[in-house]
Amino acid sequence: MNNLNRKITIKDVAKRAQVSIATVSNTLNNAEIVKPETREKVVRAAQELGYIPNLMGRQLRSGETKMLGIFTDSISGPYFNTLIGAIANEVDRLGYGMHVIVTNSHNAVMDSVLGGIVDGAIMFEHRIGQMDITQIKNHGLPTVLIDRVDSGKKMSSITFDSMKMGHDATKYLLNLGHKRIGYVDGFSNNYDSNMRKAGFRQAINEAGLDINDMPILHGMYEEEIAYNAVKMYLYQTKGQLVTAFIASNDQMALGIIKAIQSSGYQVPDDFSVIGFDDIELAQYFRPSLTTVRNSIERQGVMAVHELIDMIHGVDGGKKEILPGKLIIRESTSIAKSD
Repeated sequence: MNNLNRKITIKDVAKRAQVSIATVSNTLNNAEIVKPETREKVVRAAQELGYIPNLMGRQLRSGETKMLGIFTDSISGPYFNTLIGAIANEVDRLGYGMHVIVTNSHNAVMDSVLGGIVDGAIMFEHRIGQMDITQIKNHGLPTVLIDRVDSGKKMSSITFDSMKMGHDATKYLLNLGHKRIGYVDGFSNNYDSNMRKAGFRQAINEAGLDINDMPILHGMYEEEIAYNAVKMYLYQTKGQLVTAFIASNDQMALGIIKAIQSSGYQVPDDFSVIGFDDIELAQYFRPSLTTVRNSIERQGVMAVHELIDMIHGVDGGKKEILPGKLIIRESTSIAKSD
């Protein structure tokens, strides 16, 4: 009886190609012992029959899934689009697949990380605490952190030099004569936001200015939230206003500029604005945005390579810190004299 719905097996491929089952298995697993002409016959037979390898069986035999996990609490916005795109392209180029796990559940993240569904993890996940990091280290899953600095035998981190660039951006404004600068931060549990703010504070202290005179507004990495925060600040402040703002990302910086303009002021004539990341829109916005350029694509590619190296037995332990660069555009200028 000819069952058209019968699943094609490796035995069927071997019969069509007129080789042994072992030869088919070696071919599908890219073993070097298979001759090129034999490999071509097996591949052609598998394609003709529509054979689909049993990936779960291969995983059980090899202990590998050929899948990498990207764990994050958000994939919205230009930063994540660039990062995830760079990771996906490199993962595909190197012959792996990837799961992107976006969840607000701490337990779901840890179950996925430790559950054996991936060979390694790239993590940008704020709900993961130090106890979780220790558990992941003990479990031995190769992991690259891109939102905090840590390391272990099977753990590395690749982060931006956010503190230095927060310092440098603030010092640039100070050198332009700005003595009252507002800072618009992201999430309180975000590494980059906290480091950028720490660099801001350091530069203010080095200049001999009172950090308490520098308002900290909360923008939550969102353009609209930053817009509302700055709009409210400009409306409610009765004393001297700041003359410049630094935002922890470009989306918030664009929201700040819109809030300034909708309040009857101009950038940079009345207020200077600096962002972070140098998203594509930053150069086309009017006024074009002065910002800190971070190597987002490079971070993604480096994370993939470091992770696959650890999967293949290379020890981790790296704490890579990528430099940034201040890009001067139209949204900053010399402060007006009081």
